[in-house]
Amino acid sequence: MTRRIATGIDIGTRHVKVVVIEEVADKSGRILRVIGTGSAPARGMHQGYVVNREEAAASVLAARRVAESASHVPIRSCFLAIGSVSLEEARATGETIISRADQEITDIDLELTLKKAREAAMPAFLNRTVLHEIPLEHRVDGTRTYGQPVGMKGTRLEVVYLFITCLSQHLEGLVALAEGVDIEVIDQVASPLAESNVILTNDQKMRGCVLANIGAETISTVIYDEGIPLSVKVFPAGSEQITDDLAIAFKISLEDAERVKLGRLSGVMYPRKKIDEVVSARLTRIMQFIEKHLKNAGRRGLLPAGIIFSGGGGGTGIVSDIARSILALPARIGEITPASAGSATSAKFRENAWAVAYGSALWGLTGETEAPRHSSVAKVTASIRKFFHQFLP
Repeated sequence: MTRRIATGIDIGTRHVKVVVIEEVADKSGRILRVIGTGSAPARGMHQGYVVNREEAAASVLAARRVAESASHVPIRSCFLAIGSVSLEEARATGETIISRADQEITDIDLELTLKKAREAAMPAFLNRTVLHEIPLEHRVDGTRTYGQPVGMKGTRLEVVYLFITCLSQHLEGLVALAEGVDIEVIDQVASPLAESNVILTNDQKMRGCVLANIGAETISTVIYDEGIPLSVKVFPAGSEQITDDLAIAFKISLEDAERVKLGRLSGVMYPRKKIDEVVSARLTRIMQFIEKHLKNAGRRGLLPAGIIFSGGGGGTGIVSDIARSILALPARIGEITPASAGSATSAKFRENAWAVAYGSALWGLTGETEAPRHSSVAKVTASIRKFFHQFLP
């Protein structure tokens, strides 16, 4: 029997969450279970990046200690979620002539297409770090192929890649937080992708859907179709704007406005109709951000599995109704799926607030964790293929 342990850390604007999971494998199969979680209020963060390193580091340390106490495992390394507003994407196509005399496509040809796509996308990488390189489409002699092209025959191979990047200074700031409390960052993963692997089902990804995490200060989205993440986008807006709107509408403190938003403060001074009007107006603007992005991606109204919400703002009562009206899509609140969470996971853990941290830990057990972050093209390609094999068209 073999046992592997991985830790995922999600440093949000309002909370730091740490999830420790273990994988136990024997002759009967593979079992995943959560062995510890830790959460602490976040300080010193704004829209996913660090504005006060000392305060933010203290928050990470507090969450770490809670997770260590619960799991009885010392946390020395982690897989870090990156959800900064600076997350961006770029697309590029790499093309190569098949190298073998018998025209059979090999891994070397794929590596060459990745190298050439990176060269084509280089202007988009200025001051940025590439987090993920995802193959979206393969063409052999101009014809799209479905599945891995390795082993097929042809004269020319083209691959369209999606590059997900983050401002290097934001990434370095988050990594420094973990390292400042003696946690080695083995790898980083974009928050929308980490979350999607524990919130979305394979069927939803294949049929087409969008996952939207409405956080305190950001909205993180990822669009899937045919099992492939077609687009990742983070918007500088979030549920705190609802709190601000309520504070202005009722001329009350931010603390009382937050209680009104959560339904903890009510009465004749706060009529339900007016609250709903204020919340609806802000949610409408949020949905318009998402609608514009879906239009740009050519997917508005064309995702049968609809939009799935997560995050603190995603639980707002009327969010699904507004989404259906504006986006012309089915809408629902997501939760961590039992299959991904493991049989030993409590129902409470399946609340989607833990999804990013859990998905990051899962990335650690699924992806290539031994290769250096800035490795050779061959090693990077192997890492991508190992984790993103389910994305290949």
